[in-house]
Amino acid sequence: MKEIHKYQVPDHFSIREAVKKMDEGGIRFCACINDKDKVIGVITDGDFRHAIHNAIQLDENVMKIVNKNYYSVQTNFTNEEIDDIFNNTIVHQIPVLHNGKLLDIITEENFFGIEKDKKRRNLNIHVVIMAGGRGTRLDPFTRILPKPLIPLGNEPIIKVIMNEFGKFGMKNFFISLRDKGEMIKAYFHDYDIDYNIKYLHKNKPLGTIGALKNLEGYLKDTFFVSNCDIIIHTNYSDFYDFHKKGNYSLSIIGSMIQYTIPYGICEIDDGGVLKHIKEKPQYDFLVNTGLYLLEPNVLKFIPQDKFFDMTDLISKVKENGLKIGIFPISENSWIDVGQLSDYKNIISKLTVK
Repeated sequence: MKEIHKYQVPDHFSIREAVKKMDEGGIRFCACINDKDKVIGVITDGDFRHAIHNAIQLDENVMKIVNKNYYSVQTNFTNEEIDDIFNNTIVHQIPVLHNGKLLDIITEENFFGIEKDKKRRNLNIHVVIMAGGRGTRLDPFTRILPKPLIPLGNEPIIKVIMNEFGKFGMKNFFISLRDKGEMIKAYFHDYDIDYNIKYLHKNKPLGTIGALKNLEGYLKDTFFVSNCDIIIHTNYSDFYDFHKKGNYSLSIIGSMIQYTIPYGICEIDDGGVLKHIKEKPQYDFLVNTGLYLLEPNVLKFIPQDKFFDMTDLISKVKENGLKIGIFPISENSWIDVGQLSDYKNIISKLTVK
């Protein structure tokens, strides 16, 4: 790999700093090095999720989550050695070391090829994309185009979303339609797309998921539900395994967002005496991205032909004593194109590339 420093984090970094560096590298992996540039451990997105699930604060030292028992190879490695590690472990990246220093990183995609990634197993389950909203946050574009057809690079947003699912073998889609729905159908009619698409038509506003009621009795197994303005870069099979192993009825992908207050925050005692000022503090929030896994039994909680949001369903599931899981991802693994300002930033980055 070129610029190997992009995939290294010093051992004095905080978890927050390490995750940011891992995001920038783009392979969900970093090697942790000491002051002599020797590799002393590795961190992955799985280690990040472990930190969140165990309420470890992100401002703690990265060594709290570093995996010191990791697989690596030396510069004289053989393909058989790499193949054995990838086939017989859960490892997705292998650092190549020389005298303890990082020279390269072998990823499954590079070794096997993206289409033959052996850990990217097929998930033969249905996906529902909720595409019936008016898209008011993207006004004025949505005065003419439905939000799902707004271009992101060379493809409309909805096609980019479908392609992310397609990487994991998912080909069966339901698309909920209302506002400018015929334009969406016309797009798919005019292109030869290797997906099976069925439509859920709404005659009136039914909230974010009211249309799912029409699938009760039809869907027999776990299925995905996605907003039509979000793109999630993560291992969908890992998310599925998390959902099934936790015996959750509904699971949410949550993104850890860092927010810096651009002011000094005053803390005072009774009577108005200043204790101290915390300058530009940083806070972390785990926010709902809009991508879910659902078991079909939760559809019974959705009323027929009534306005109903996902937040309503989440409340109903909890009220009935069923489990809801949260699968954390890093901030850069989530792209929200629903806000005009965010959309412009994304387009700017695509243009630069």
